[in-house]
Amino acid sequence: MRSVSQARARDVLRRELSDILRREVQDPRAALVSIADLTLSSDRGHARIQLSVLGSEEERRTAITAVRRAAGFIRGRLGRRLRLRRTPELRFELYRGAEHAERIDRLLDEL
Repeated sequence: MRSVSQARARDVLRRELSDILRREVQDPRAALVSIADLTLSSDRGHARIQLSVLGSEEERRTAITAVRRAAGFIRGRLGRRLRLRRTPELRFELYRGAEHAERIDRLLDEL
């Protein structure tokens, strides 16, 4: 039963975070990001959000920096929307899944 509740909480967090990033964060660099993965701790006190960013490496770094700087604002908006007893701490990271897949493909081709 707990896993269903945990999955629902992740889905709600993902949907609300996407909406906040798209509509409420004023920094235009944050518009380049999308949520690739969201991991929620078992006590729901911490959330690790992996963000996918389009563009060059420099654009990726600046977009992640912009989102990290807005983390307090995002957490506050999230708390107001969801009315949780405790809003999770948000940790934003750059998702590099596509880069890893490309590297693995190159290594396999070399073999």
